[in-house]
Amino acid sequence: MAPPKKYSSELRERAVHMVFELLDQGERTGMVARVADQLGVHREALRTWVRQAEVDGGKRPGTSTSDAQRIAELERENRELRRANEILKAASAYFARELDPKPPRWSSSSTPIADGSVWSRSVPCWRCRRPRFGRSKSGSRFRRLVRSGTNG
Repeated sequence: MAPPKKYSSELRERAVHMVFELLDQGERTGMVARVADQLGVHREALRTWVRQAEVDGGKRPGTSTSDAQRIAELERENRELRRANEILKAASAYFARELDPKPPRWSSSSTPIADGSVWSRSVPCWRCRRPRFGRSKSGSRFRRLVRSGTNG
């Protein structure tokens, strides 16, 4: 949410109008500073308002206020649609697993890493409540071989 505005819209319009009147009279030097000091407005704020009024009036290139509002609305809508799409993908994956008659016992999960490589690990199937890590026959045999000191 945007912070509350320090200056009212009437004050903004009045200040910009005063600057444009001075421009029509031919004064250039220090007009923004003079008007800002008279109205108690920060100079840079008034310069920004004048620039935006020139863009909205077509005197200066840039994004108009109405275009900026429309872009913000479209970006917000885009974020909402992407979020809804992710939710639907997750739901369809969940129901697809539920309807699969015989899923694989182990699946491979890959996680991308920032440098472009992929880190892989084996994870148990969603039906196997506990992971299959720990002692295995080959691991026990390896420990026996190390303890006995033989290589074969």
